Parts: sequence; structure tokens; C-alpha cells
Amino acid sequence: MPCSVIVGAFWGDEGKGKIISYLALKDNVDFCVRTGSVNAAHTVWYEGKKYALHMVPAAFINPKTRLLISAGANVHIGQFQKEIELTQVDPKRVGIDQNASIIEQKHSEQDKASAVNKGIGTTGWGVGPSLEERVRRTAKLVKDMPELKPFLCDGIQEVNDGLDEGKSVILEGTQGFMLSLFLSGGYPYVTGRDTGASAIASEAGVGPTRVDDVIIVYKSFITRVGAGPLPGEISKEEAQKRNWFEVAAGTGRDRRAAPFDFDLAKKTAKINGATQAAMTKLDVLFPSVTGARKFDDLTAEAKDFIKEVEKRTGVPVTLIGTGPEALDIIDRRS
Repeated sequence: MPCSVIVGAFWGDEGKGKIISYLALKDNVDFCVRTGSVNAAHTVWYEGKKYALHMVPAAFINPKTRLLISAGANVHIGQFQKEIELTQVDPKRVGIDQNASIIEQKHSEQDKASAVNKGIGTTGWGVGPSLEERVRRTAKLVKDMPELKPFLCDGIQEVNDGLDEGKSVILEGTQGFMLSLFLSGGYPYVTGRDTGASAIASEAGVGPTRVDDVIIVYKSFITRVGAGPLPGEISKEEAQKRNWFEVAAGTGRDRRAAPFDFDLAKKTAKINGATQAAMTKLDVLFPSVTGARKFDDLTAEAKDFIKEVEKRTGVPVTLIGTGPEALDIIDRRS
């Protein structure tokens, strides 16, 4: 803090929503800016209730945090309205940058009908076709939509003014770095945008010198939805035996699974310029540490795993998830 970028290390599903919701509460964050689009769902567990959020920032659980959707985002009006109702947030807390673009129903239909996507995979939300229109400069913008008028704001100005005043800001990245259109090396099995830390800041309108920390989020094992390479992939049956089998929060599709990849973790930390790392679901890999709140309470094996991650990546693991709730965290920040 005051300005931290949260970026997923792998193919999404790392637990960014958990880390952001924890930081929002623990650090009493002033602003949270969500980037990306509706094709990523961030899961937040708070007080026994689960939220899968495609539009509203994961920091919503702190009633003092200003919630912004970035200028670089693509807004699905129906889903946004559903989530305002779901989260019961005061609409006055929420702002959408006036220059964010709109996903229309036609975009979803085009997405689902695309012959190209049938071989690559798509969430079907219409993000790709809407991005195409934005590149062609024919897309509708938030400022063109009467139903979004109460939420219109100059998010870029707000955030930068806030930083000038010393306020704290979280820039909420969506999807994972290994889905980056440009940087992952996984083309064509990627998403329609860059998902790296620099792009997250750019979409929010925050210059690189204004970022204080890049927190890269790892999960104790790796998962991926859809087609494309997954080094070390294990079978669904084996994933179920290890309790690694998951279903995607956004699409309901099965997640493929693989063991933690130290070399890939090092690569993604380096490219994103990570200054800190968060590790989620340590309790899944080592069930006996469930609910731990101090590093000393971890088993020797769990400690060794964290230390090996730090050694191989060169990045301190400062936040460790030991359960699903937002506050199930070991916080090692000084």
C-alpha cells in the first residue's frame, strides 16, 4: 500500500478474490478498482456466505471502500445489476468509469457461434466480440447507457487524486497471467487481453511509478479451465483423490489440475515484477493447517513448501490462505 496490483500467476482460479477481500478489511482500503471483464469470477467467502463476482470488486465487504470499474473494463449491464443486488452494496459506493465499454447480447451470441472458439474455448459472455468492436472504435460506452448514469464517474481522476492524497488503492486484476494475449506464450489458448500487472495498472489509468507493490497470487496447486497446455496435468480421478478437483465459479466447467510448478511461478513473478506473493489453499495441500493464523502453527512440511516457493521465486510469501473465509489468512507482512 498505498497502491497495490493484485495479479494471478497461472491460468486464473488462484484465489485473487480471497486476497483482495482480506486486504480490504485488514488494511481498510480506500479504493478498489476492478479491471478486465465479466468472463472472470472472483470468489469471496465472508461470514459463511459465498459470492462469485464477475463485475463488482471483491473489496465490497468493507463498507468504507470505494468500488470502481476501470476505463479498460467491458461491462455487462445485466450481470452488474444482479451483483449490486446480490452484494447489497450502497450504489453510491460504486462507480464505473465513463469510458468503459459495453457487452451487448449480440456479442454473446457471436461468441457462442464462433467456429474459432469451438476449438479454443470461450466462456460465452461475449467478451471477445465486444473487444473487437472496441478496437474498431464502434463499441458503445458506459456513458451512452442511461441505466448506468447513476454510476458514471471519472475513475482515472478519482484514483489518481486519491493517490495524491495518500489514500490506499487496490488494482484488481482478473483471470491469470498465463492467459495473457501477448505475454503468456500460450496463444491461441489465451484470453482477449493482456492480464499482466502492467496492463492491470494501465486499464485502471495508473502510471507505473505510482504502483508500490505487485502481489502475485499463487494457489498451492494449479488449475485451468478449457483447452490449452497444462504442464504436469493429472487425471480428474487423481485430482478428486487429492481434493484438487474444482468447478469454475464463472462457468461451472470442470477445472483441470496439476501440481504446483516452481519454474512457472518464478517466471511469472519475474515478468510481473512481483514484490510480494500470496499463497492460497495451503490447507488443501496440507489439511492439518486449516484455520492456522500464525506461521509457527504450520506443520514442518507446510513451512518447507512456503520456504521453497520463496527460494525458487525470490519473492517473499507474505499472505497465506488456510481456509475459504476472507479472514482465514496468515499475514506475515511487517
